[in-house]
Amino acid sequence: MTTPPSLRATAPGERLYFEDFEAGMSLDIEGPTVTEAQIIEFARNYDPQPFHVDPEAARASPYGGLISSGFMTTALAMRLICDAYLLRSAGLGSPGLEELKWLRPVRPGDRLRLRMTVESARASRSKPDRGTVLHRWEVFNQHDELVMTMTGYGMFLKRPSAPA
Repeated sequence: MTTPPSLRATAPGERLYFEDFEAGMSLDIEGPTVTEAQIIEFARNYDPQPFHVDPEAARASPYGGLISSGFMTTALAMRLICDAYLLRSAGLGSPGLEELKWLRPVRPGDRLRLRMTVESARASRSKPDRGTVLHRWEVFNQHDELVMTMTGYGMFLKRPSAPA
């Protein structure tokens, strides 16, 4: 299914609402090229395992070289999601993830790309002003190899009714 116009482009200041996320729609988002310095900096702060922070130790590891922390890959994906649509949405946060899998190592020089697919969208029965969207996010490297999948929920306000 193609991406509805509401996610491809909106007027400045226009927000995305629950109704803009239709089951089956998808959006491809170009991402950054990951650098060795970024991998090491993130890992020193948050996941200081030797194969994330020490190129020499990483060469002797089963990975044969420095790799990104999976949490860094997840954080990069979240940044892409925010920049592409979440920051201009009527989002209310998330009750959590169903799944997060790191399938391949992300290495220095990898260029990432994210595909968001709406799995389902369900209006709230108890709070009629909102709904919940189940997203599937897939992160690929420059070789179109799937490096990460994540499935989770987002809560969004419904579009306000026009004044009578």
